[in-house]
Amino acid sequence: MKLRLTGEETKRYARHIVLKDIGGSGQQKLKAAKVLIIGAGGLGSPVIAYLAAAGVGTIGVVDDDVVSLSNLQRQIVHRTQDGDVAKVDSAQRFAQDLNPHVNFNAINERLNAANGAGIVAPYDLVVDGSDNFDTRALVADFCEAAKIPLVAGAVSLFDGNLTVFKPYEINQPRFADLYPHRPTPGQLPSCEEAGILGPITAVIGGLQAMEAVKLITGVGEPLVGRLLTYDGRDARFREMKYRRNE
Repeated sequence: MKLRLTGEETKRYARHIVLKDIGGSGQQKLKAAKVLIIGAGGLGSPVIAYLAAAGVGTIGVVDDDVVSLSNLQRQIVHRTQDGDVAKVDSAQRFAQDLNPHVNFNAINERLNAANGAGIVAPYDLVVDGSDNFDTRALVADFCEAAKIPLVAGAVSLFDGNLTVFKPYEINQPRFADLYPHRPTPGQLPSCEEAGILGPITAVIGGLQAMEAVKLITGVGEPLVGRLLTYDGRDARFREMKYRRNE
């Protein structure tokens, strides 16, 4: 479905509209799109910022946390004065200040096995910025069942990675094909325990937003069956292919 752009929107998205392979048609697809973002933290922040700026018509964000001072080193949609404010409310204020044309759904809940299917179902695309493996696996299951594309990302220390899952398509890999074994807690320490360099979240979150825009507009080749990793220390990108294991 395509939605007509207003005159103000045409001016706002002028650099998209003159861009080959996006144009007015691609911008209309962005306006009609409904994207769910899991988490309003380090990865969710740049995704929220760039999808709102890009003119995605409906953005849902699910997160049950509140803003704390230690978040502000990397979670750029929140401000110092937002301490103890629900992250989804702070993110909504940011997104609507940036682009009043965005319909923002603030979902102040923790996604779990009981509510996840209902939260995911109304959306066309999910971008996962959660910070733990169990949630990532759960989100992947819900997206597979609902036949919704999933842009998954993760960060730690100086590194990050992302990929796209569309396992409902023939021969496309599942989350379990990339992660066949559940890691132990020691293998994936939290950022509170190990630390994280703030700009890493911008790199991976920005790339997640890029994949989301590609999927919505049909431009380019999404990272399906490919894991893109970034080593921030050495400034190196690497790509690993993975496939479906029946």
